[in-house]
Amino acid sequence: MRLFTVDAFTDTAFKGNPAAVCLLDSPVTDRWMQSVATELNLSETAYLQGDSLRWFTPAVEVTLCGHATLATAHVLYSTGAATGQLEFSTASGTLTVNRRPDGMITMDFPAKQTTSAPVPDGLEKALGTTPVSVQKSALDLVVELESEESVRTLTPDIPALAAVDARGVIVTARGTETDFVSRFFAPNVGVPEDPVTGSAHCALAPYWSARLGRTSLVGAQLSKRGGIVHVRHAGDRVHLAGHAVTVMSGTLHL
Repeated sequence: MRLFTVDAFTDTAFKGNPAAVCLLDSPVTDRWMQSVATELNLSETAYLQGDSLRWFTPAVEVTLCGHATLATAHVLYSTGAATGQLEFSTASGTLTVNRRPDGMITMDFPAKQTTSAPVPDGLEKALGTTPVSVQKSALDLVVELESEESVRTLTPDIPALAAVDARGVIVTARGTETDFVSRFFAPNVGVPEDPVTGSAHCALAPYWSARLGRTSLVGAQLSKRGGIVHVRHAGDRVHLAGHAVTVMSGTLHL
C-alpha cells in the first residue's frame, strides 16, 4: 500500500504537523490500522479507502483531525489522483475540501461552539498558571491566558493534564503578529503536545471570531515545529486553510 508522510499547515519541510497518509487498496481491520499508527508514532495516521477517511493516533482512533485531512488532500492533489473538490466520508460527517489557485487547501469542518466552564480541579496546577477564562467545547477545554508569551513559554505537567476530563486542552491568547495563538495538549489520546491542530481551530475560530468581531482570522500554533492556520467562521461551519509538503513516500508492506 502507498504510504506518505506530509507536513501540514506549513509550506516548509520539517515544520507544521507531520501526518502519515495510507492509501488502502483493500479492506483492513481496525486493529491493523491501530498497529500501523502505533508503529509510525506520528500524532495522526490517516487511512483512505474510496472516499472513506479515518484517523488514528498512536493510541486511539479519533473522530476529527484537521492536519491529517489536509495531508490526505495534499497527497491526492500532488499525485494527480484528484483535481477538483473532494468529499470525505468521516465519523464527523462529510468533509469537503478544495484547492485554491494559490495552492492553499481549504477544508469545511463543523464548528465547535464553546461555553463558559468552571476551572477543573487540578488544571491550574497542571498548567502552572492561572487562566483568564476557561471554555468547554464538545471535545476540548479552551483555556485563555493573558498573553502570547504566556502561551509560548508554558511548561505544563503533562501527566497531570491527563487527569483533566477532556480530549485535550487548548491554551490560547491574543496574538502579536497573528490574530491569536495556541498550543494543544492531548495526553489522554496519546499526544502530549500536538504540533498544529486543525480540529482545535474548530473551537478557536468561533471563540476568537466572537471576541474580535471578525469572521476571517489567522492563528499561529506555537509548538516547537510551529504552523499557521487560516480560519473563517461561518455559522455552524469553520473553513480551515493551509499549505502542506510531502517529505516521504513509499510502500507499506502487510
